[in-house]
Amino acid sequence: MDKINIGGIRMENMNNMNQQGNQQQPGNMPQNQPMQNHGGHELFDAHEVIAGIISMLDQYQMYDQHIQDPELKEILQRQSTFVTQAYNTIVQAFQTGQDPQVPTQQYEMEQNNNTVYGIKPGQPKKPNASINELSDQGLSAYMLGQTKSLTSLLAMTAVEMTNPVLRRVIADTVPNFIELSYEIFLYQNKHGYYQVPQLSQQDMNQMLNSYTTVPQQGTNLQ
Repeated sequence: MDKINIGGIRMENMNNMNQQGNQQQPGNMPQNQPMQNHGGHELFDAHEVIAGIISMLDQYQMYDQHIQDPELKEILQRQSTFVTQAYNTIVQAFQTGQDPQVPTQQYEMEQNNNTVYGIKPGQPKKPNASINELSDQGLSAYMLGQTKSLTSLLAMTAVEMTNPVLRRVIADTVPNFIELSYEIFLYQNKHGYYQVPQLSQQDMNQMLNSYTTVPQQGTNLQ
């Protein structure tokens, strides 16, 4: 039997078009697809984080060719190994929305926590005239710039995540990048590359005593 014509369109064709339209509706997509585990804004932020980590690892490879100090080279290689695993963990969580095979690890730096305070006179800084002027001071500063930028980006991105697994992985990565940055700072400070000025003792005490605590209502805390 022929299908009924409605407005010049065969009923059979209308049914086919309806079926195709239903298949394109987001609500009818299979729920197990990874795309269902992420919001749109989250996808853009995750891409920015992952691309930033790739950039860091790529640039660390370039720095490694010019570093002279074995201590700085060891820091760079140790950080590269750790960040590579962090990258794999983030990518797996991002692609699946599930717990990654290797959970977020904890970075443990090998520098001590001693900071040298005070400013010593030195030569004014200026841009390098050529690549031949690259130094451990400059290369360690580039490394610190990378880790500090990613620390801020990771923290900002973590609060935009909708998938709970990716959110936790990104958030748990923030303390590690803080530690990476602190390790490079301590190396720079020890070698006089990153000097730390201080206020006078009187001004410091004034600043430290500018606030006081308040009792918490509804609790027995002192």
